Amino acid sequence: MTETDTPRVISARSARNAAKFFNYGNIIAVLIPIPFVALWFGASMLFYALNRHHPNLKVGHYTQQAAYRFYALTGFLVAVGTFFPVDIRYYLAFWALSAVIIIPWSIIDLRRINRDTWEDIVLPAEPQEHPHG
Repeated sequence: MTETDTPRVISARSARNAAKFFNYGNIIAVLIPIPFVALWFGASMLFYALNRHHPNLKVGHYTQQAAYRFYALTGFLVAVGTFFPVDIRYYLAFWALSAVIIIPWSIIDLRRINRDTWEDIVLPAEPQEHPHG
C-alpha cells in the first residue's frame, strides 16, 4: 500500500460540526437579516450541496432538516411578501415569526446533534493509476 492508496478518515468531530453548520447559518440569518439573509440564501445552497450527500448520513439528515425550515420561510416570504403593502411593520412581523420558528428549532437540532452518537468514518482508498505501471 502506498501513500496515495491510504484510506481517508472523516472524524466524528468533523461530521458533527458539518451537521451543525446549516443551523448556525440559519440562526445568524434570522438575527442579522440585513444583509446576511440574502448572503446566507446563496451560500446555503453551496453548503446544502456539500453536506446533503456527506459520507456520514447523519450530516445529510440534519442538513436537510435545517434547509427545509430555512427554504420554507424564505419561499413563504417571496410568495406572501410580494403582496405586503409598503409598510415596514409587515416585514418586521415576518421577521419576528421567522425568529420564533428558526431559533428554537435550530437550538433543538443543535442539542440533538450534540447528543447524537458520532463515529469516525473510514472511506476506502480510491485506486490510483501509477504512471510507470
